[in-house]
Amino acid sequence: MGLQKKRPTDEPDCHTLGSMIGKSEAMRNVFDLTLRIAASDSTVLITGESGTGKELVARTIHDRSRRAEQPFVAVNCGAIPEDLLENELFGHVRGAFTGAQNSRSGRFMTAKEGTIFLDEIGETTPRLQAKLLRVLQEREFNPLGSDVAMRTNARFVAATNRDLREAIPAGQFREDLYYRLAILSLEVPPLRTRREDIPLLVAHFLERFSGDRRRTIAEAAMNRLKAHDWPGNVREMENLIERLVTLTDHEEIHVDDLSELGGDMQPSPRDTNLAQFTLPSDGIDIDLCIQRFQREMMVQALERCHGNKTAAANLLCLNRTTFIERMRRHGLGLLIPRRLASPNGHGSRDSDDPSGASS
Repeated sequence: MGLQKKRPTDEPDCHTLGSMIGKSEAMRNVFDLTLRIAASDSTVLITGESGTGKELVARTIHDRSRRAEQPFVAVNCGAIPEDLLENELFGHVRGAFTGAQNSRSGRFMTAKEGTIFLDEIGETTPRLQAKLLRVLQEREFNPLGSDVAMRTNARFVAATNRDLREAIPAGQFREDLYYRLAILSLEVPPLRTRREDIPLLVAHFLERFSGDRRRTIAEAAMNRLKAHDWPGNVREMENLIERLVTLTDHEEIHVDDLSELGGDMQPSPRDTNLAQFTLPSDGIDIDLCIQRFQREMMVQALERCHGNKTAAANLLCLNRTTFIERMRRHGLGLLIPRRLASPNGHGSRDSDDPSGASS
């Protein structure tokens, strides 16, 4: 593409780019690719599950591009019936249909030389897709009821939560349109694959919805949020935090608040699957069993993370201070065996400090 890779170092906070928030490797990759795409003028296809923030990515691409002073026009193709969507996009001339007493410009005209964002492009019909293909190829369209072609110089950015490559053989999406849209592509990761971003997002939404009143969240409640699988992604979290701030009176949000107001906020099956465990006929010492289980999980987390306590704590949905305190409790404070060494043969920098002072 001839685009130079660049980090979002011009941001005041390295964990943000535009309105996007995250410090995970997945989001750093999104930040990098967003900046590279913004420097281009090519058509873009943004993919990802519902609620991941595809429109935020599209807006950031626009805001960081040479078109930033021009309009950003967003159209939700899945929320408008086909006949109305065609009128919304292309506009109409007077007399084009019953009730059309005046001409009306469509979104392609109002976008001017800015960006037109076609959200949920996968919900359009093949008939409309053919007309969109013409706009992409010829950069022109006809308003409804007009024989005069209009030109557009807007940049096209589209988004979908569907796998369009699977929709093609099913006859639900045109192959030629797909390749026209996906000149550049970017996938926004689901929240469950970037759990280290959850505390940042929680803090952001608490600040947004709390106003002048400071609100915090208890460690147990944060751990529950970090363990949740977030099928609705960031949008689900945003709605939850707004509900918690609105309906609770205390300064600190507790895990009981999540049980009452959070709906199905149980930890994900990956963290609680004990279906294969059978209680012995003579019973067990449950406290001892829990202690041994917790110690074993901490050892495994440290092994997987090559002794890095911060990463191991994230695997167990614990903050680093709590993890280190439990290491001491289980006699793991000085546990830096050879098996915790990193692949290069050296222990993790984090693991060299049993006091937990290093990051």
